[in-house]
Amino acid sequence: MPLSNYDAVVVGGGMAGLTSATYLARSGKKVLLIEKNNETGGLVNSFARDGFIFDSGVRALLDAGIVFPMLKELGIELEYVKSPVSLGVEEDIINIESIDNLDDYRKLLIKLYPESLSDIDKLLKSIRRIMKHMDVLYGIENPVFKDIPGDRKFLFRKLLPWLPRFALTVGKINRMNMPVEEYLGTMIHDPSLRDIISQHFFKNTPSFFAMSYFSLYLDYFYPLGGVKSLVDAVNNRFLEYGGEIKKGTVIVSVDADKSYVTDSEGYNYYYDNLVWAADLKTFYNITDTDGLSAKVKSDFHVTKMRMLDRRGGDSVFTVFIEVDSPLDSFRKIAHGHFFYTPSRKGLGEIHRRELDEIIANFDRKDKKDILKWLDRFTALNTYEISIPGLKDPSLVPEGKTGLIISLLAEYDLFDKIAQAGWYDEFKNEFEGRIIKVISESVFPMLKGKVIKKFSFSPLSIRDRVNSSEGAIVGWSFQDTVPVVNKIQISDRSVFTPVSNIFQAGQWVYSPAGVPMSILTGRLAADKIIKKS
Repeated sequence: MPLSNYDAVVVGGGMAGLTSATYLARSGKKVLLIEKNNETGGLVNSFARDGFIFDSGVRALLDAGIVFPMLKELGIELEYVKSPVSLGVEEDIINIESIDNLDDYRKLLIKLYPESLSDIDKLLKSIRRIMKHMDVLYGIENPVFKDIPGDRKFLFRKLLPWLPRFALTVGKINRMNMPVEEYLGTMIHDPSLRDIISQHFFKNTPSFFAMSYFSLYLDYFYPLGGVKSLVDAVNNRFLEYGGEIKKGTVIVSVDADKSYVTDSEGYNYYYDNLVWAADLKTFYNITDTDGLSAKVKSDFHVTKMRMLDRRGGDSVFTVFIEVDSPLDSFRKIAHGHFFYTPSRKGLGEIHRRELDEIIANFDRKDKKDILKWLDRFTALNTYEISIPGLKDPSLVPEGKTGLIISLLAEYDLFDKIAQAGWYDEFKNEFEGRIIKVISESVFPMLKGKVIKKFSFSPLSIRDRVNSSEGAIVGWSFQDTVPVVNKIQISDRSVFTPVSNIFQAGQWVYSPAGVPMSILTGRLAADKIIKKS
């Protein structure tokens, strides 16, 4: 069933797809944005439950010289507050509000690991050096979002002096590409200290991006109304530019030769250009290249095999908690964005060798074995805790608090448990253990005050955003990343083997995240605009 032809069809309504569609519509293109869910935003989203507003994906946003320039260029005014971070291990908690708090971090680590004084000083020296690199990397508004010919002041006073420093910094970044676990092993002897620093990063995260976390903590901001406020603002601008959105629509095939996509109801949407801002494995699995040249088909097949041979990145388990305690009881302890580890011991091999052994021998494990492992996994892990009401009190009912508690979790474990038929039971066990650990350590006010709890697992994420292996960002670092992943050539990351099909979003650049989703969405739109 054919429908009208579009200058551009964008598949995937997360931040990458929204950005690409909005810039295409702004340029006068006839644009259709297709989204599988009933709302746009993907993992940048918020939802209401019992009078509480929870953020379902990212807990706060990073500018990275990209988000605010994009908003300014699109004429969007977004109300927001800074989202300062707290760090805690056991009963010691520090607030991160400026670079001066690095000294507090040093004192915290020395108190916990007094025998590692010299190693801690090496670590802090490395963090300070990397923070200087980050100041260069994101030190100016990203030029992609600037009118370079029309803004000579920016060109001569900022961009040209910055470019040599940027090139030098990128070279240093590329030399720090080893996994963070290995990098820390070169300077820190105590395995527990290494765990405390690294266990909340994705496995094998490149050391530069892992060790830049202190800079990132200082850059977080939070849109009033929840992170979805950013999505709503861009979504509305897209519609104002005349764009069309078709929600609740799943694309099941792409005909690359005849240039149309087909949805699950059998409707065809013809395009001059396609931007795929969804899961890349799905794209390569459903695209038909018959009719294209032999070279294009060959290139497409090679790329497809490379994609299908790789895994999506790590996933998370998140428990949402409605609490009958006021915000002030939590405010006295930590900020509304809080990284907390209840034990200085660290996970050791619990989430590596032991977990791999459970997954590899799952059929020989009973529930008791897995739940014993879960006891230690939850007791020694690092949690990202978000309290939206501490950033915007309007997001919770009077006298109550909503908590979002996350930790990295393995998709394959949940998948096997679901196949074994006790997925809901496992989720409930997981939720209970997390609440027990947190209430017996940093937030004792949770005891007897939990009104309701529910959770999202890696399978929930897979089902919502259709990401391979339930990944929340990019590709796994445990193998070669199958896409362009160097920031200095990020403009090349939007190309596919088919000349009028482009890719954008979390599955394009690594490390990814909201800023890179926005940037690649813009870059894909620019390629289409310039070629027409």
